[in-house]
Amino acid sequence: MDRSARLLKQLERLVQQEYTTQREHIESQWSLPLAQRVRTGKAIEGLALSGINDRTGRLAFTCQTNNSRFREGDYLFLHKSHPLLEPVVECVLELDEETRLEMVPKSGNARRLLDGPEGWIADEGFMDLSGYYLEALAEVADRQVGRTRILPLILGDAGPEVDLTSYQRGWEAAAEAGLNEQQAEAVAQAYATDLVYLVQGPPGTGKTLVLAHVARLLAAEGERVLVTALTHRAINNALNQIAAIADDLPLCKVGQSARADGLREDVPNYESFNRSDLGQISGGYVIGATPFATRTNRLSEVEFDTVLFDEASQATLPLAIMAMLVGKRYIFVGDDRQLPPVSSLPSQSPLSQDSIFSYLAGRGYDEMLTLTYRLNDRLTAWPSHTFYAGRLRPAPVVGARRLELPSAPPRWPEVLDPQQPAVFVDLYQRNTTVRSRREAEVVADLVLALLQAGIPPEDLGVISPYRAQGREIRNLLRRLAPDPAVHRAIVVDTVERMQGQEREVILVSLATSSPAFAAELADFFFQPQRLNVTVTRPRTKLIIVGSSTVLRAQPEHPETVEWVRTFENLLHSCTLRTVDHREGP
Repeated sequence: MDRSARLLKQLERLVQQEYTTQREHIESQWSLPLAQRVRTGKAIEGLALSGINDRTGRLAFTCQTNNSRFREGDYLFLHKSHPLLEPVVECVLELDEETRLEMVPKSGNARRLLDGPEGWIADEGFMDLSGYYLEALAEVADRQVGRTRILPLILGDAGPEVDLTSYQRGWEAAAEAGLNEQQAEAVAQAYATDLVYLVQGPPGTGKTLVLAHVARLLAAEGERVLVTALTHRAINNALNQIAAIADDLPLCKVGQSARADGLREDVPNYESFNRSDLGQISGGYVIGATPFATRTNRLSEVEFDTVLFDEASQATLPLAIMAMLVGKRYIFVGDDRQLPPVSSLPSQSPLSQDSIFSYLAGRGYDEMLTLTYRLNDRLTAWPSHTFYAGRLRPAPVVGARRLELPSAPPRWPEVLDPQQPAVFVDLYQRNTTVRSRREAEVVADLVLALLQAGIPPEDLGVISPYRAQGREIRNLLRRLAPDPAVHRAIVVDTVERMQGQEREVILVSLATSSPAFAAELADFFFQPQRLNVTVTRPRTKLIIVGSSTVLRAQPEHPETVEWVRTFENLLHSCTLRTVDHREGP
């Protein structure tokens, strides 16, 4: 068996093991009593259908209580007794406002919900995408682009060549557009390569701007460009950036209309390529779509010249190959010091934690951007030293920037002091796991104090490792700031949903204070990449609320023991503010 066949066989086993592990986990969860699933946030009971939108197909529900860990975008199974014992309606949760929810049906007969609109149960579901992966892996060995470009590239048997004339043209265009030297170098190299180029973009360094300029230059040359990523959010952000710098460029998104939220008004969304007019034009264009769209009638049989893959550090090799099959040149934009691919398999499983970005990085055809336009000098220092060998530095225009409070805060003056950009509020709790009411109260009161000091709600974000803690905080904010426009503008979510975003102030709620619990979840709770993303979202102020008792965690694996020390180093780099558990805000 040659190297290509061995690699593909490994990837096929990875896909199959991932599906099996995910299915077994979900079915094990479904086997628990309903009351236990509801209590632990794994299900919602008592849902009542209140309407079906005839235009969008959205299902509207109400319920008495909702303490679930679900969040918008999750895949849910609707049923009345058990997910395995009756036909179910599979849905994606699109709106969660505690007792009012909206879902988009994906399979099953949604109209049957009208026959008995009350008494529905929502359980965590899963979508079997393994067929798409396996089909792509089988195809890559049979197609010329797979045999002559994709597989040799991944195996290290092929590398890029750079056209010097194109390089010079790309550099001049990027410099004329005002990009800094490293950004211009990345644009020129990506534009001039004949096969592949990687752009590593640490937080705030402008990787999406680089991607946008590459897409603009290629499309202006008459190329058909696919902009893709694991998430619709990343695709939408990239398309918005492209539209902002090239308003005359033929550009669209192909996908479900429900996933077009956040797109600029001048970026149209079509359910399929055939519904757009891009097939009729003779010049270049840019289409944004997920890799899965290339395997369905949305984009099937549509070929591209270049594939631009954003957030490529989260893309597994099978996912990347799926997108690469429709193009001949590949530009990967990401940062392997941020979130890795999500996998249900043990971290020791071969290739399970490898992204296409980490797999190709270090081969001599990548560029790291090192100037951040987000983080001020104090907020840049720790991630720069810890993750980027001291190379990340703030741009001169942001280095000395500090939080500007229009008025004095009514509470927490030491925590909210603009001259202390990073603060750790230590509550000294000892036994909390995925939820801490006391911690949520402190975070909500800090948010309220910032609002009262004049900080706009859209400048505030709250991150917690756990959905349960996020829901606790959101419930409190709804009571403390009852104006829906205010609490909707404040993002409260997990770090996975905050990657690529930024806010003036970020509050982090650790929730976990139990060392034993933290040790059990060390791979998750102390993971350095998650930590890096978490602390690099704010522009001027980072407030971490938690308990230093969590640092007593003693994981079994030596690597995770070192992760605890990294976590401790972060907390020690912050200004300390202690709050006794008996003390009020």
